[in-house]
Parts: sequence; C-alpha cells; structure tokens
Amino acid sequence: MSVGQSTRAAVAAGPAGPGGGIEERLEAHRAELTGYCYRMLGSAFEAEDAVQETMVRAWRGAGGFEGRASLRSWLYRIATNVCLDSLKAGRRRARPMDLSPAGRADAMLPDRTPAAEWVEPVPDVRALPSSGDPADVVVSRESIRLAFVAALQHLPPRQRAVLILREVLAWKASETAELLGTTVASVNSALQRARATLAGAGVSSSHEAGQTPSGAPTSGPAAAPAAMDREQQLLLERYVDAFERYDLDALTELLHQDATLSMPPYPMWLRGHEQIRAWLTGTGRECEGSRLLPVAANGTLGFGQYRRDPAGRGHRAWALQVLEVSAGRVSGLNSFLDVQRLFPLFGLPLELPAEPSEFEQAT
Repeated sequence: MSVGQSTRAAVAAGPAGPGGGIEERLEAHRAELTGYCYRMLGSAFEAEDAVQETMVRAWRGAGGFEGRASLRSWLYRIATNVCLDSLKAGRRRARPMDLSPAGRADAMLPDRTPAAEWVEPVPDVRALPSSGDPADVVVSRESIRLAFVAALQHLPPRQRAVLILREVLAWKASETAELLGTTVASVNSALQRARATLAGAGVSSSHEAGQTPSGAPTSGPAAAPAAMDREQQLLLERYVDAFERYDLDALTELLHQDATLSMPPYPMWLRGHEQIRAWLTGTGRECEGSRLLPVAANGTLGFGQYRRDPAGRGHRAWALQVLEVSAGRVSGLNSFLDVQRLFPLFGLPLELPAEPSEFEQAT
C-alpha cells in the first residue's frame, strides 16, 4: 500500500480520529505542494513521495493543529521539513550541461548513469494550480522550467527553500522566517546569497510575465494545448510535422543556432545545428519514422516519442521530450529515456498500435 493509499485508508477508518473531515482540505493543496517539492528536489517522483509524507504527517497531527497559522502555511512547514530531511544526504540532481562541456555527435555514447543523478521532468497537471490569479499561474509555470529547477539545485537546501518561498511563492520575509524557525535577518541574508549564486549561473530568480527564468522571451504553452495562442500552436504543429517526416531541413529551421540536445540518463549533450543534425543522421537515425504525442511538461512543450517497432507492428516508447523555447524557436531539446517510469507518470502508453497501412506493409 502506498503512502497516499494509507492516508486515505486512515481517514476512511472513521471521523472520530484526529484527521476526521480533513482529507478534502489537505487534497486541495496537493498540486501546489507537489510543485514546491519538485522545485526543492528536482524529481517528480521524489516530490510526490514528499507530498504523500506531508499528508500523512498532517493527518496524524491534525488533532494538535490549533489554527494559529493557516492550514496552507502549516502544510508548507511540514513539506519543507520533509524536503530538508530528504536533502541531508547532500547529493544534487543536475542536467548534462551542468556537468561537462558539450560533446560531439561522432563521439562514443557513454554509459548510462543512475536516474537519481538527473533533474527529471514533471507533468504540469501534477505541479501547477488549476486556477488562480493569471500572474501567479505564469510565475508557477516559469518556475518549474527545467533550467530554473536545475539552477535551484546549486543552492544549499535552506537557501533553496528561502528563494522559492520568497521569490516564487511571494511569501513575506517574516512568514518565511517563522516557517523555517529563524530570523528575518537570516532569511534576507540567505536570499541575497541565493540570488548571487543563481546570477553566477546565469539564471534570474525573478519571473516576470512572458519571460523564462533566464530572461529570454518565451513562447511556451499553457497547461493544455487548447490554451495556446496561434504562434505557439504553429510551432507545435511544425515541430511534430518536421520530426515525424524526419525532414531535418525543416526541423533545423525551428532550432536556435546554439540550441542544445541532451538525453538523460546519458551524461552527454550537444550544442548547435551542425552537431544536432549530425546526431540525427548518425547515431540517432533510428528516430526516423517516430510518432509524437503532445504532453504538458515543465510549463512548456513536451512529447512522448515512439520509435518504430523493429517487427513493424506499431511504435514503442523511446523518450519523453521536453522542449525549451525562446523567441519562437526551440532552444533546448531534452529527451528523457527512462520511459518505463516516465510514460506512466505522464499518462502515456508504452506502445502505439500499428495503423492499418503500417500493418499491411509489415505483412
């Protein structure tokens, strides 16, 4: 039984218990808490575990909750402690470009490394509020972008918490100090150090509407394809068309000149048209004939990529693509290959059946 299942089972055991009647109030905060824990931990799976543990602790402690703070503030305090406990081991998740210089398309593919080393993608629906002030929704969306979440991992855990609470969630210094059991002066000092660290990494901690965390204008989508504007929809359509036809001229036109390609869990990455195209015509040639299914990931465009089944019977899951977009072009193509874990998380099947024409050709 999962932690979440045990929480529901405990609540269902009877209203006389300490958590009687509180389950719906706790669940109303699940998405925003998941977003918070994801920024802290860099993994959707660890974030969900942290939120489930938060819910268990909250339910068990509900009888002693005296209402001196809001339920939301109390939950954030519990979630922060859960995340800080998880981060005591000192390990830091990263992206390939955080660890080494750009590689070459003709280099030998290195060995895979453990999933725990990488910043992982998160579905929008699990980490973003479904409603609220439009400006707050924009900030929430920008602050789960892969580049920003990866930059947060450079910060010590408590500085990370301070920056997220103050800059992303707009908590007051006094509220943050109370949550962390420290002083306003300590919070302000931690925030200044965190800002300086992010600035040194080339990332801004301020999320102005219409900008990515690095300050570049963005054309990222809203939570669902139906909410995209026409420019964003055209970019989506052009990318899918070019990739599925494997028209590398058309695909290259959609990329920034210094666009990057990464493929966790391989610790390699490429930069620029020449290297990306060389990869797609060389080692990555088996991507020809792929199908793409759109998903909402990390506040931007994402796709489940399916390669052709060698037996000719449909397509098999290959990668969860998360695109980084700026100024109407793709600046980063991140292909996460751990499909056995990621596709179920995003509600994607692991196989697509053959279309009639494909089956007829195969037989």
